[in-house]
Amino acid sequence: MLRPEISSASPFAPAVSPSSGETRSPQGPRYNFRLQETPQSRPSGQVASASTNPGTSGAAGDRSSSSSLPCPALGSRPAQGSYFGNKRAYAENTVASNFTFGASSSSARDTNYPQTLKTPLSTGNPQRSSFKSWTPQMGYSASSSSAISAHCPSVIVAVVEGRGLARGEIGMASIDLKNPQIILSQFADNTTYAKVITKLKILSPLEIIMSNTACAVGNSTKLFTLITENFKNVNFTTIQRKYFNETKGLEYIEQLCIAEFSTVLMEVQSKYYCLAAVAALLKYVEFIQNSVYAPKSLKICFQGSEQTAMIDSSSAQNLELLINNQDCRNNHTLFGVLNYTKTPGGSRRLRSNILEPLVDVETINMRLDCVQELLQDEELFFGLQSVISRFLDTEQLLSVLVQIPKQDTVNAAESKITNLIYLKHTLELVDPLKIAMKNCNTPLLRAYYGSLEDKRFGIILEKIKTVINDDARYMKGCLNMRTQKCYAVRSNINEFLDIARRTYTEIVDDIAGMISQLGEKYSLPLRTSFSSARGFFIQMTTDCLALPNDQLPSEFIKISKVKNSYSFTSADLIKMNERCQESLREIYHMTYMIVCKLLSEIYEHIHCLYKLSDTVSMLDMLLSFAHACTLSDYVRPEFTDTLAIKQGWHPILEKISAEKPIANNTYITEGSNFLIITGPNMSGKSTYLKQIALCQIMAQIGSYVPAEYSSFRIAKQIFTRLSTDDDIETNSSTFMKEMKEIAYILHNANDKSLILIDELGRGTNTEEGIGICYAVCEYLLSLKAFTLFATHFLELCHIDALYLNVENMHFEVQHVKNTSRNKEAILYTYKLSKGLTEEKNYGLKAAEVSSLPPSIVLDAKEITTQITRQILQNQRSTPEMERQRAVYHLATRLVQTARNSQLDPDGLRIYLSNLKKKYKEDFPKTEQVPGKTEE
Repeated sequence: MLRPEISSASPFAPAVSPSSGETRSPQGPRYNFRLQETPQSRPSGQVASASTNPGTSGAAGDRSSSSSLPCPALGSRPAQGSYFGNKRAYAENTVASNFTFGASSSSARDTNYPQTLKTPLSTGNPQRSSFKSWTPQMGYSASSSSAISAHCPSVIVAVVEGRGLARGEIGMASIDLKNPQIILSQFADNTTYAKVITKLKILSPLEIIMSNTACAVGNSTKLFTLITENFKNVNFTTIQRKYFNETKGLEYIEQLCIAEFSTVLMEVQSKYYCLAAVAALLKYVEFIQNSVYAPKSLKICFQGSEQTAMIDSSSAQNLELLINNQDCRNNHTLFGVLNYTKTPGGSRRLRSNILEPLVDVETINMRLDCVQELLQDEELFFGLQSVISRFLDTEQLLSVLVQIPKQDTVNAAESKITNLIYLKHTLELVDPLKIAMKNCNTPLLRAYYGSLEDKRFGIILEKIKTVINDDARYMKGCLNMRTQKCYAVRSNINEFLDIARRTYTEIVDDIAGMISQLGEKYSLPLRTSFSSARGFFIQMTTDCLALPNDQLPSEFIKISKVKNSYSFTSADLIKMNERCQESLREIYHMTYMIVCKLLSEIYEHIHCLYKLSDTVSMLDMLLSFAHACTLSDYVRPEFTDTLAIKQGWHPILEKISAEKPIANNTYITEGSNFLIITGPNMSGKSTYLKQIALCQIMAQIGSYVPAEYSSFRIAKQIFTRLSTDDDIETNSSTFMKEMKEIAYILHNANDKSLILIDELGRGTNTEEGIGICYAVCEYLLSLKAFTLFATHFLELCHIDALYLNVENMHFEVQHVKNTSRNKEAILYTYKLSKGLTEEKNYGLKAAEVSSLPPSIVLDAKEITTQITRQILQNQRSTPEMERQRAVYHLATRLVQTARNSQLDPDGLRIYLSNLKKKYKEDFPKTEQVPGKTEE
């Protein structure tokens, strides 16, 4: 027998945040154990078992009596033996092992676990962790399964960086504890580690695993420092470097990856760093979960860094993609605008797509074809929506089913039984889903329909129905689900199980009878109630009922009152609850044995559920896009080399406002790829910039966009430098924040980027601000990136005299007479027009309508006039520059027409004729330069 005493070593040390100096414990409370074996726990002369650790290179770890061992979920313990030594024997032993109830016992730890190495600041007197403790869950209860949050952090990520000449080569592996899928990635990053930080922000990890050498005392790597600075509320765990072993990582993939995704082996054979990361990740997950994954049960895929667009975390926050900046609880975000999903998997897919839009035009158009068909076929839309809404969290269901617990406990048994019922419920929805999709036409929907034709769905369901009752199904309510679990297995399969269930039924009937007798005895309207925490108890409502002496009879104990409702129990009822629990444990024990045997038979067919999970989540997201379109006049986007939006509006503002927002046009091409936008304060510049980015993201995830017409160029990166608040800050802090954000953009932008900059240089004096803005503009003008630059520095507008690809735009305002105050007021039209703003000193006008004293405003006007007279220089364009601009714009329009035109010959002739007419209008008619002609 194994019993806990005092301490044991663990290879997983909680890292310490350099900023807080507090130990972060991802597993919750930490206990010290030394595990001893009694003579009865193993045969005479048999040595304690030791597992084979990834990356050990044959070296056994040191034992330590001073290190701490995480206390995993459900009283779990580290692996006692190597699962990969004999997979078949392990699976058989798992099913046939002794079933333990009550308090779970500890077991011998892996003898190869090395001594824990200290991480920075972990010596001395560590403070108690200020972070919430967390325990990995082995499953989800019936009472709470429908309320699972789709965005609760459940992702564990392992990160490793090359050393020496390979520094900057990053390997990452991540697994979602709610979804049995491992995502591998390996890429080269620069010294800013922008790709790493962005990927981690998208994953939103619960815990990050790194090598102990990355955070050595006084010698931590830059990557570790940046990650800890950007993820202050995330748990960090360090593992000895030897566990990051690419050979063991490849072995894990060969043993665990399901056959349908085995081609990943070809992709990652030479990706040494992501293989090293997955080795450490799986070793750690098995340790904390106290379970191993069944052979050939995981979906493992490799994702390069070029498959999706990059949106950094600052831009995601500025654009309010997922979280509203004013109130994190409301849904006035892009996610809130598009989220009409019915399943947690669909919601998760939508979230990840918003953060990582697609860059492949063919894939995007396939999605758009599906949305179009759903909008045109109401029967298909409502039929699919009805079936999809009945699915549970398929991904989390899969995650629990493919894990084999190392220790058999009541919770593990109950979880397996529950999830087998959920699996039956899910498989019974495959046929209704096929019926709903039988008449679909688009290639993507037909492909998903074809995936539902897999015969393995029927094979699994038939095997389940031979053991599980046809009436066993998912039901809401903990008592209902408890009953379903008790009677899930058919009668006459196990005689002792049938006897135990009859005993349980008799006890429940006795409880109901006893409560009925108590009601008659005391003439009280008692009723039987149940909760997962208390078991059976008594409830009573005292409407129009006067209790004798305002007290309940003394026989009732543990009385609680909420308004006019009493809840209580009795000593006899407590004893009967205990008998009921004992009977339940026997039922779960025998049911678990039958379920494990059944699962071992269907494991070889369970891989089809990955396709089902993918189908359900994708259909749910596409239905959500179609639903959003029905609520507004969205249009299908096109993809060309031009960003052209006709009468587009802000999707989030539309949701907030009672009236439809003002629509504006946008036109950006390679020939006019830099827009400078001016206008008074509050005229709509920032909102317009956000609108462009949101429409771009919506188009690239396969959604329709809020406009009358839209055409987009694929953006592989989206950068923003936006003003998110108007709080008064010190110049240095504001300025430094601006400089860091613009430096990030300059380091990472390329020709395929979409860049939005709002009010750069506001944190320093005017001369320096203009100088910095001018230099930044010139650098960005050297790229072919589409850039929108909003500014109050009107001097910047004259840069169009030097660069032909610059366009000036401004927001119009109108001046109206305020009769009540006998003053002129500004009326904001929120309309974007071509050219520079004609408004002068609009800051003074805004100050004038505020409560600023009139004398202050008057002095400010006089001082501004004097300064303007001194520093303002006339920088009008020469006729030669105007000619060059006209020729340049004509050339770019002709190139664009040749690339993208779909007009017939007559329409093309009319278009070219209009283009020639516009060219002649733009060409200066005065001060002709000798030797120059219009041609």
